[in-house]
Amino acid sequence: MIELDTQQQRARAWFEQLRDAICAEFEAIEREAGSDAAFDYIAWDRTDPSGEPGGGGVRGVMKGKVFEKVGVNVSTVGGTFEGDFAKSIHGAGEDPRFFATGISLVAHMANPHVPAVHMNTRFLVTTKRWFGGGADLNPPLPYDEDTVDFHARLKAACDAHDPQHYPRFKAWADDYFYIPHRNVHRGVGGIFYDHLESEDSSAWEANFAFTQDVGRAFLDIFPAIVRRRMATPFTDADKAQMLEWRGRYAEFNLVYDRGTLFGLKTGGNIDAILMSLPPLATWS
Repeated sequence: MIELDTQQQRARAWFEQLRDAICAEFEAIEREAGSDAAFDYIAWDRTDPSGEPGGGGVRGVMKGKVFEKVGVNVSTVGGTFEGDFAKSIHGAGEDPRFFATGISLVAHMANPHVPAVHMNTRFLVTTKRWFGGGADLNPPLPYDEDTVDFHARLKAACDAHDPQHYPRFKAWADDYFYIPHRNVHRGVGGIFYDHLESEDSSAWEANFAFTQDVGRAFLDIFPAIVRRRMATPFTDADKAQMLEWRGRYAEFNLVYDRGTLFGLKTGGNIDAILMSLPPLATWS
């Protein structure tokens, strides 16, 4: 295993703790629906291009009655970026060594009235140290109430740290989660942030606390929305609309998503990287 400093250890421990809490809550929802579905965890190891141990992670996937397919992954990797890819990463242009730890989650739901969702938070080290992440809601059949509540909870998490966070990070999400070739947004938005510089201990603590609160906000609001909608009757037309929308989601993740590219470029586990893809999708 790669050696971690104190900040890296604390970040990794939090992401794994958050994974445990989220998975337990999602399994509780399955029990409420009369399902015994549970997460299947598969650990994976990474070898750096240098031949040295490069960390690894755990892929968690559940397929149930409410969650048609949900993946909750944690990883802690490090080593050296290969080739020109280093130039595209903050702080790695002159020194390709890196460390990254984080959690990544994507849920595709069985009922079209329940929104799909994405959440990711991470801590990276190159010649810089920074946090990034966010969460966004992706409903095939949007409800204003769900959108308002999701954004309000994320705004509360942001406002507790900096009143400028929410407007800035909401706009960043609107810009990032956009499919140019379709001229549509991927969903109803959320927040997205990156490069929260953490070069001194006070900045690191503040940004770590904010990143933790983003995770707690997600754990608070998304299960509430799932419970609100999971028993809603749906039609074949509703299902067809969901499958069509999932095609758009897949296009974004395969063509534009930076996390997918980062995982592929750093030799991550392929199944963990592509767990964001839906189990079924259509293109008309």
